[in-house]
Amino acid sequence: MQLIDIGVNLTHPSLAAHAEALLERAQAAGVCQLVLTGTSVAESEASLAMCRQFDSEGSRLFSTAGVHPHDASSWNSASRAALKALLGEAQVRAVGECGLDFDRDFSPRPLQEKALEEQLALAAELRMPVFLHERSASQRLLEILQDFRAHLPAAVVHCFTGERQALYAYLDLDLHIGITGWVCDERRGTHLHPLLKDIPGKRLMLETDSPFLLPRSLRPKPKNGRNEPAFLPEILHEVARHRSQTPEQLATQTTACARAFFGLPVISVTNAQES
Repeated sequence: MQLIDIGVNLTHPSLAAHAEALLERAQAAGVCQLVLTGTSVAESEASLAMCRQFDSEGSRLFSTAGVHPHDASSWNSASRAALKALLGEAQVRAVGECGLDFDRDFSPRPLQEKALEEQLALAAELRMPVFLHERSASQRLLEILQDFRAHLPAAVVHCFTGERQALYAYLDLDLHIGITGWVCDERRGTHLHPLLKDIPGKRLMLETDSPFLLPRSLRPKPKNGRNEPAFLPEILHEVARHRSQTPEQLATQTTACARAFFGLPVISVTNAQES
């Protein structure tokens, strides 16, 4: 059984220091390919560097390049030029993480919208998929996406935690949906359970968003409290249960979806285990 983790913050200090061991544990758990998340120009460059460092063949590790809404205040013409250069690299497969966060508002909303629009325009120009972040901003995100969607090959709302209305609106816009360990949280994730079966198999992908969102159902829990790609099977089993699928069925489905979305190569089980 092969899995792909589409959202790993491997450059986070809590993971970067242990990257080699973490990647070995991921492989042992069946997570054969990972997409490292770029959240700023510097972090996007660092994600690509880690792909090259730990996967010289370019078959297992890939990355995104973008500016997160938290960092939208730093967006300028130099940011766009730097991202465009990064997006020309073979292992960089999507624009993002970009989007809107009206929950924390670490950057002013007008600046968030400007950075998002310019990154969507870049994705449209380069014909690349988009890795989207949204918190408490689904309606505004939808309004902005309306102007770009016809020119984008694909887009995924990563770490979806919203309500039914937002999910249906995203699906109506032909967006993909990324599901994290939020669904394993009995305090705040149970509203997602009845919605999971409504996501078409060709639009559903799985992610840990590690080191964040450690699945609360995981047993035993790591003493350090950090999430990591090796825990993706916990999310797989929870999602499969609510979709009335076997874990094997869902793994096949979500892996095929992620490979098509990011244009990832097919690798054999043997190669994945030996890597």
